Amino acid sequence: MAVPQLKDKWVLVTGAGSGIGRATAMAFARLGAKLVIADNNPEALDEVGLAIARLRLECLAFQVDVADEAAMLRFAHAVHVRIGAIDVLINNAGIGYHGPFLYSPLKSWRRVLDINVMGVVHGCHVFGQRMVDAGGARQIVNVASLAGIAPTPNTSAYAASKHAVMGLSDVLSMELANSKVGVTAVCPGIINTPITTAAGAISSAISVAQTDKLRAYYERTGASADVVAQAIVDAVRSGRSLVLVGPCAKPMYHLKRLSRALARAVTISDARKNGYL
Repeated sequence: MAVPQLKDKWVLVTGAGSGIGRATAMAFARLGAKLVIADNNPEALDEVGLAIARLRLECLAFQVDVADEAAMLRFAHAVHVRIGAIDVLINNAGIGYHGPFLYSPLKSWRRVLDINVMGVVHGCHVFGQRMVDAGGARQIVNVASLAGIAPTPNTSAYAASKHAVMGLSDVLSMELANSKVGVTAVCPGIINTPITTAAGAISSAISVAQTDKLRAYYERTGASADVVAQAIVDAVRSGRSLVLVGPCAKPMYHLKRLSRALARAVTISDARKNGYL
């Protein structure tokens, strides 16, 4: 459901300490929204909170692990006691993992799924019902990825997690069709953030040279997090259900719809050029 006027609306952003989350929180703040920001990194959270405070806007900050159900329940209770139902929920917190499936430990899968999938599930679950019950136009935004539509080699855990977010968003949007709460799935393409090469996000099967090449590729071709943030703001204002933003997002989405075989061939060719197959 479109929320065209954002001034004084309460917007909650998980993973707000860096990357797309930080850029999104700041984008809404610059439009006069009031922020609830959450992150598992207290130092990063404090920095974003101070940046919002300098805009003379209300901001509540919470250190939260979105993968922890009990912590998310406590978080939601604290938010609801302070401000009631939120107007916009942005489930952004997520991590990456890069490596061939057969050389990726199962613990890496559990970590990715716990944060990327259950983090979104927890956010929708602990805040969604209050949003529905409160009435009025509100929006749930789930940040997925182009990997949730057209994945690449060496991203099995990440791609699986983002496919799950896409599926959840589709179902939730249908189940809330009779309410005034809309659901948006965001699929960023190549975005220049540390998520792909962060600590713990690379399999030991990937060489340092390959990691350096991947990082350089993202720096050279990736869009900034601010581009995604603006697309999220626009989607909330218009009530759009799907956002394709950043390099490769729209072309690969349409290519996959036109021909799965052709999309697969293009992706494999690119992977070979980059030394990943």
